[in-house]
Amino acid sequence: MVSVWYGNIVLIILVIVWILPWKGYALWLAAERKEKWWFIVLLIVNTLSILEIYYIFWVVKKKPKEVRDLVRNALKKDQHHEAHTENTHH
Repeated sequence: MVSVWYGNIVLIILVIVWILPWKGYALWLAAERKEKWWFIVLLIVNTLSILEIYYIFWVVKKKPKEVRDLVRNALKKDQHHEAHTENTHH
């Protein structure tokens, strides 16, 4: 049993890295828009992010540029926070 997981650990990690941002963003949008049923469906159903991507771009009607900018801004804030944290600990 262990060898089955060990051989696929890279694939499992890649799938998790793919799913979590899409699911998190879709859930956040559904909660912000007070769409309880979308939130429940997005939380329970796992479609390897197909449903989340559909919700983000076709239901909420976010533009790809908006999502790309959101990710870039989040990464910049994270890098700024890390740099600030390193400077305060030295």
